[in-house]
Amino acid sequence: MILLSGPCVIESEENIFKIAKSLESYHNDEAIDFYFKASFDKANRTSLESFRGLGIDEGLRILQKVKDDFGYKIVTDVHEPIQVPIVAEVVDMLQIPAFLCRQTDLLVACAKTECKINIKKGQFLSGDAMIYPLLKVLQTRGCSEATYENSKKNGVYLCERGNSFGYGNMVVDMRNLVTMRNFAPVIFDATHSVQMPTAKDGKTGGDSSMVPYLASGAAAVGVDGFFMETHFNPSIALSDGPNMIQLDTLEKLIIKIQKIQAI
Repeated sequence: MILLSGPCVIESEENIFKIAKSLESYHNDEAIDFYFKASFDKANRTSLESFRGLGIDEGLRILQKVKDDFGYKIVTDVHEPIQVPIVAEVVDMLQIPAFLCRQTDLLVACAKTECKINIKKGQFLSGDAMIYPLLKVLQTRGCSEATYENSKKNGVYLCERGNSFGYGNMVVDMRNLVTMRNFAPVIFDATHSVQMPTAKDGKTGGDSSMVPYLASGAAAVGVDGFFMETHFNPSIALSDGPNMIQLDTLEKLIIKIQKIQAI
C-alpha cells in the first residue's frame, strides 16, 4: 500500500529528522510504497498568528536533506503555480490542498512536471465531482479519458479527507471511496478526516482517537493508500496536533490496516 506520513509542517530541522528517523521501518517495508510528508508552508491556517512553516527555501533545503540522508521519496503541498517548478526539483509527489482542488492553473502547473500528484478532495465536493480536477491533470498530460488505469499510469491520485458537516465537524462518506476509485487510485487521509474546524482560539481542533476506526473502515472498503500525519508529541505540534497520530502508536495501526487489506 501507499503510505504518506510525516508531520503536518516543518517545525525545525531537528524535529523533522527526529520524526523521519522514526519512520524508517515503513521505507524499508517492501509491502509499503512510502513517501515522507511535511509542508514548508501552511497557507490556509485559521489565524494570521498561527505558525505557517519555515518558508519555501529553508523548507525545501530540509526536505532535500531528508531525501539525501534517508533515501525517502517526498511529498509536500503547493499553493501557487509559481511554486511548482521549484518544488518539483526536490519532491516526488506534489499535493494539491483540498481548498485548492479546483484551481485550474495550479493543477495544470503540477501536471506539466514529472511528479506524481495527490489531489485532495475539497470538503465541499462529492466524490463524483472529483473527476473534473482529475481530468484537468490527465488532459494536460495528454490523456483524454479518466479511468483508474490511466490515472495510475500517469501517477495521479485522489485523496478523501471528509466533508464539512455543519459548521464545526467533518464526516467521511465511505461511498466516495468507491466512487472515486472508479476513475483513480484513492488515498484515504485518516488524520484530516477527524478535524473539527471550529476555529476555537484561532485554531482547528480534532479528535485523533477516531483515526484508527476511520482508517480501518477505509481499508475494509478498499483504497490504494493512506495519508497519516504523525508526531513524536502531537500535544506540542505547531499545526494540526489534535488530529495527528503519535509515532509510537502508528505501527500498531499500520499492522491492523495491512491485516484488513489481506482479508
